[in-house]
Amino acid sequence: MALNAQTTKSISLQDLGIAHHNIHYQLSSDQLHDMTIAKDMGVESSLGALAVNTGEFTGRSPLDRFIVKDDITADKVWWGNINIPFAADDFDALHKKVIAYLNKKELFVRDAYACAEKEYRLNIRVINEYPWSNMFAYNMFLRPTEEELEGFAPEWTVINAPGFMADPKVDKTRQHNFAILNFSRKIALIGGTGYTGEIKKGIFSALNFILPVFKNTLPMHCSANVGKGGDTAIFFGLSGTGKTTLSTDPNRKLIGDDEHGWTSKNTVFNFEGGCYAKVINLSKENEPEIYGAIKKGAILENVILDDSGEVDFTDTSITQNTRVSYPIYHIKNIQEPSIGENVKNVFFLTADAFGVLPPISKLTPSQAAYHFISGYTAKVAGTEAGVVEPQPSFSACFGAPFMPLHPAKYAEMLSKKMIESGVDVWLVNTGWTGGPYGVGTRMKLKYTRAMISAVLNGDLGLYSYDAYHIHSVFGVAQPRSCPGVPTKVLSPRATWNDDEAYYKTAFKLSNAFRENFKKFEADANEEIRRGGPQRYAF
Repeated sequence: MALNAQTTKSISLQDLGIAHHNIHYQLSSDQLHDMTIAKDMGVESSLGALAVNTGEFTGRSPLDRFIVKDDITADKVWWGNINIPFAADDFDALHKKVIAYLNKKELFVRDAYACAEKEYRLNIRVINEYPWSNMFAYNMFLRPTEEELEGFAPEWTVINAPGFMADPKVDKTRQHNFAILNFSRKIALIGGTGYTGEIKKGIFSALNFILPVFKNTLPMHCSANVGKGGDTAIFFGLSGTGKTTLSTDPNRKLIGDDEHGWTSKNTVFNFEGGCYAKVINLSKENEPEIYGAIKKGAILENVILDDSGEVDFTDTSITQNTRVSYPIYHIKNIQEPSIGENVKNVFFLTADAFGVLPPISKLTPSQAAYHFISGYTAKVAGTEAGVVEPQPSFSACFGAPFMPLHPAKYAEMLSKKMIESGVDVWLVNTGWTGGPYGVGTRMKLKYTRAMISAVLNGDLGLYSYDAYHIHSVFGVAQPRSCPGVPTKVLSPRATWNDDEAYYKTAFKLSNAFRENFKKFEADANEEIRRGGPQRYAF
C-alpha cells in the first residue's frame, strides 16, 4: 500500500540537539501502519489492526521508573519504592547519551496534547525511534487540528528510544531500561523498553503532579461515561478489574477509559484521545464495542496470530497483558468533546480472588476514602512468577505507580469532591463468587452489568435497613435485591455454603487491608481510619 498524504511536513529538532533531518513529522495512522509492516516490525491481522511484539518488556517496569529530585519535586513527591529519586546531573548525562543515539536513527515525531478541557491542556511533543510507537502516540493522545498545529509550542517532550540500552554502573539506572520524569526540564525520557504503555503513563504521571499542585484538580486512574440525562459515572480500578469493559456501554456515551481529571467545577475531562484495553479472552459476544474497535488504525500488542492472521485472544504464551490501543473514535458511542458534568456515581472495581467481598456494596464517605487509599484487587495463580494462590494486591488510589504525591492528598481531594457533589460511591467485586479462586467461579459479566445499570437507573440509590444488609466483616452495605441478579449472588457468604470457611477467609482479607493501611495511618484522619474493616486475631 502506498504511503498517503502528509509526506511533505518537516520539523527541526535542533533545539534538542538532534542535527539530522531523517525525521518523519506528523505522519498519518495509515502511513505509520504501512511503514511498520514495510520495516518488518509488525503484521496486519485479519481484523485490519496492526499486530506488534513489544519485545523483552510486555508491561511496565515499576522499579525502573524514576523522578528527578530537584527544587520542584524535593518537598512535594512521596519518595520511596514507587517514586524513586534520580539525580539531576545523572539525568543530564543520560539524556545527552540518548540524544547522541537518536542522532543516528530515523525518527518519528508527533505533536499532540493531553486534557480535553482547554483550560488544562498540556501540549506534548513525542519523539519515537519506531513508527508503531508513534502510531500509539497518535491513538492515545489528543490530536490537534491543522489550525492548532500552526505555531504549536510543546510544553513537555517525550523521548522514546527502545533500542538504547543504559549501562547501570555508568548511568545510575537499575538495569538497561528506564522511564524518568524531569519536571524542571519537562521531559519524559524512556529507553530500553518497547512497551508503549510507558509513553502514556509518563505523561499521566506528570499530570498527576501538575493538576493537584497547580490546578486544584484531582487526577484519576479511572474510566468515565455519561448517561442520556447528563449524569456522569466514574469507574476506578486496576488492570483486569473491568474498567474499560464496564464503562464501554452502548446506552451511555464514553468519555474515556483510563485517565481523567475532576475539576472544582464538577466536570470530568479525559486526558487522552484513545483507549488502551486488555484483550485477554476478548470475545465479540461479551465485549462487542471493544472487539469492533479492533480494525485498521488499532494496534494489537503481543497477541498470537495464526497463518491467516486470525487472533487467538485466549493465547497468553507471550504475556497475559495482551493489549490493543485505538483512537477513541473507533467507539461509536462517545462523548464529544470528552468532558462530562454532574458526577452522580463513583464505582471502585476490584477482582477479589478470595471471593468474600459482595458483588456490589454502597460505601460511606469514610469507607470510600479508606478503600480509595487502599486500592485493593488480588493476584491469582499464574499471573506472576511464584504466585500459586490468591494474594491481596494494593495500589493506592487505584494507580500508585503513577501517583507522585502522598496518597492521602488524592484521598482528601476525592472525599471533598464526593461531599460537595453528593455522589454515591460503590464497591464492585468483579472477581470470584462461591469460594476463592480455584474453588469458586468468576462473577458473571451480565450480573455485574445488571448491578451497575440498577445503580445508574436509580434502583439501588436509596438506603434503608430493609433494602440493605451491613456486612459483618467489612461493614459495607450490600443490597438484598437487584433487578436481573439472583438474590443469592448478592450475598457472598450465601454462595459459599460454608460459613466457617467464609468468615475465616474474610477475616484473612480484612487483616491484609489493615496491615497494608499501617503505612498511611499517620497521614490519614480519624474519619478515614474508621472506614476500614474489622480486625480478627487468629
